[in-house]
Amino acid sequence: MRIAVQAARDLPGLAPMTEAPHRPVKAYRNRSFMKGKDARVLRILAEYLEPKARFEHHHVDDTIVFMGSARIKSREQALEAQRRAEAGEGDVERARIDLEMSAYYEAARELAFRLTQWSKELDPKERRFVVCTGGGPGIMEAANRGAADAHGINVGLTIALPVQEFDNAYVTRELAFHFHYFFMRKFWFAYLAKAVIVFPGGFGTLDELFELLTLVQTKRMTKPMPIVLFGQDYWRQVIDFDALVRHGTIGARDVELVHRTDSVEDARAWIVRQLAQHALDQPGAML
Repeated sequence: MRIAVQAARDLPGLAPMTEAPHRPVKAYRNRSFMKGKDARVLRILAEYLEPKARFEHHHVDDTIVFMGSARIKSREQALEAQRRAEAGEGDVERARIDLEMSAYYEAARELAFRLTQWSKELDPKERRFVVCTGGGPGIMEAANRGAADAHGINVGLTIALPVQEFDNAYVTRELAFHFHYFFMRKFWFAYLAKAVIVFPGGFGTLDELFELLTLVQTKRMTKPMPIVLFGQDYWRQVIDFDALVRHGTIGARDVELVHRTDSVEDARAWIVRQLAQHALDQPGAML
């Protein structure tokens, strides 16, 4: 016996018979592998399959996506910030602008509320045209909040960022997603969307808007995609579509890819009309 144990010790890779046998770890439980570059394709696939399973389980057929700045405050928050600024605890001019911009928060909340009320009347079994946002604060919170006010489920597609965590308590808990890959998050914005409403926003909002416009312009997205730009003065200053046409970098018809408005009622009526015409009889995800 002693000779056998010694022989086992002398052979590389073999444990002595008196020692507990080593059990190899299954590949999907190997944390160092799953977090490494060789498993990247598995992580990407997981960010497709896991949301897909949840959407199907909760019978979410399609969505109305709200985009806009995470920095826009609600009216209550903006009024409180203005009060503090006037008391010497902040920038008065910044507070004034934030209060002015808070009108977009309230408009997003009201529009999401009214669209959710409309969508809930369509089909008692399937969930059509569910409000979907990036799951963050600002305009995203406003839209999720409006949908929750109407007692409707809603979706939040958050992304891992190196910034302080935020709390958007209005996203339906079972439909709160957290992505690592920006492109997979964008995929889920586009794949389920049957309409998009874009409120004033910064780099992220512009990135998402122009990717959608490119897909529609080049016909890589074949489904009808109503796009609303809410806040005409803001968008007139930020994107000069007429200059793009004048310089020949887009066609004159490309300007018609978006519907511009300052009215919640106009935005609701236009979206409902577009969805009734192009999407009501085509439930489900499509590009």
